[in-house]
Amino acid sequence: MTMLEDVKTHFRAREGYWFVPKAFGYGATPVTWQGWLVTIVFSVVTIAAVRLMPTPAERIVVTVALVAAFCVLVARKTDGGLRWRWGFRDDR
Repeated sequence: MTMLEDVKTHFRAREGYWFVPKAFGYGATPVTWQGWLVTIVFSVVTIAAVRLMPTPAERIVVTVALVAAFCVLVARKTDGGLRWRWGFRDDR
């Protein structure tokens, strides 16, 4: 298999999953419209919350809650789960 085929295969998620794991390291990338929508909404809501909260303590609490919820959602919707990866030699 060529490197290009490896990349194309890597960025395909099975039905029901919105993210694929990064090829190297820890994390995930959105690959469906649902994954992109959730990522954009998370970003907009987080920025709005940080700008609109009156005190630093409220900003921290709201931001931590939003990040935790987003991380749980990404972990559940990532094809192959989240774990450290060493490239395309890992099987999903």
